[in-house]
Amino acid sequence: MAALIRWMKTAIRRAPLPPLRFPTTGFDIISDEYLLEEEQFEEGFEKGLYYPVNIGDVFASKYQVHGKLGCGITSTVWLARDLQTRKHVTLKVYIRDGDREEEFKIYQRLRKGNQSHPGYSHIRTALETFTIPRPGGDHICLVQEPMGLSHSDVTEYLPDGLFTENILGGCLSELFKALDYLHTECKLVHTDIKADNLLSTFADESILSGFTESEMKYPAPRKFVNGATVYASRPLGLPKFILKSVLSDFGSAVQGDIKRNHMAGANTYRVRLIPSFTFAFIEEHMPSHMVQKLSPAPEVMLEAAWSYPVDIWTVGVMVWDLFEGKHMFHGKDPDGKKYSTRAHLAEVMGMLGPPPLDLVEKGVGSFKYFDEDGNWIAKIPIPQRTSLEESEIRLQGKNKEMFLELMRGMLQWRPEDRKTAKQLLEDPWLKGAILQ
Repeated sequence: MAALIRWMKTAIRRAPLPPLRFPTTGFDIISDEYLLEEEQFEEGFEKGLYYPVNIGDVFASKYQVHGKLGCGITSTVWLARDLQTRKHVTLKVYIRDGDREEEFKIYQRLRKGNQSHPGYSHIRTALETFTIPRPGGDHICLVQEPMGLSHSDVTEYLPDGLFTENILGGCLSELFKALDYLHTECKLVHTDIKADNLLSTFADESILSGFTESEMKYPAPRKFVNGATVYASRPLGLPKFILKSVLSDFGSAVQGDIKRNHMAGANTYRVRLIPSFTFAFIEEHMPSHMVQKLSPAPEVMLEAAWSYPVDIWTVGVMVWDLFEGKHMFHGKDPDGKKYSTRAHLAEVMGMLGPPPLDLVEKGVGSFKYFDEDGNWIAKIPIPQRTSLEESEIRLQGKNKEMFLELMRGMLQWRPEDRKTAKQLLEDPWLKGAILQ
């Protein structure tokens, strides 16, 4: 009898969940005078490129949508539940204009590496992909495990909005493990490392069921546009415990064993990296309030061949934001409000001194800023800034020296002079910060 009861309990646990019935009334309707969520990306929205997902929809015969988590220029993101396994997942539903084949090959590559590597668990992989059919063009959907706050979000809950040494040390250790896996096992360059793309896993999954309960009791505000529903996103709750950091968003990742000289580095526009996408595009189109999102490595700005070390440079610049609460470089051109490469290079020179001549000679775009002897010819002054070692930071004494040594290992003009992710894992300041 006991065995029969255990079997019955197991069978019940394994039985698929019935779909939930979400409220069809009781929600606020947003006025037409406000652009809501994906409506802000007017060109794509007006062309009908976004799939009209509705809360309660079931996709691939098993994923029921429980609510909206966010949106971007290329997709909308939803919390769903796998009715067969009873586990929560996120669904990233892409717009139907664009080729995602290369991106999904990247996700396949991420899963083929050595999964016993310490960095594998710090990479956000894909559970699966499937196609949502639609007249006029199908949509690809990426299925992943749910994640918590980004590192950008975490700062909002910290004193002064800054990472402590202990928190920063733990996050960097996990990030370097992820990058070592990415660079050595998968031979991939992320190219878009920033605090928004570093996510947290959580121990208390009740925030996922709490999300669903909130949607049932207080349906998300929405508006109806041309027969489609546009929902307001609902944030996940704040977890009690954060388990680890995970590197996410590989939409701009490229193969590292193929050197290239087109644009890389936190790209606000989230377009696929292609050789024709250069800083000329950035300088023409990027508004001033977005320039701080950029953190391209020097070899990228000079249009020299680049590979794995661009990720290391970007981590160094990001650390300054999280730990010091200020941007290391802005790239605001004095002749206007937009970003310019010459202004960015001038700032780097103000901190690190002039670039080595051999690096200048390798860049096909160097002639715009330097003469053949490596002298600065761009019509913009080099800002009078203190060196990295002379910077005023929160640390003092030996601890400051050790921290700046870590930074110096990442912020080098020459890519080959930067430390690898594996080498950075052995950094003395990093090890000491973790032990605090």
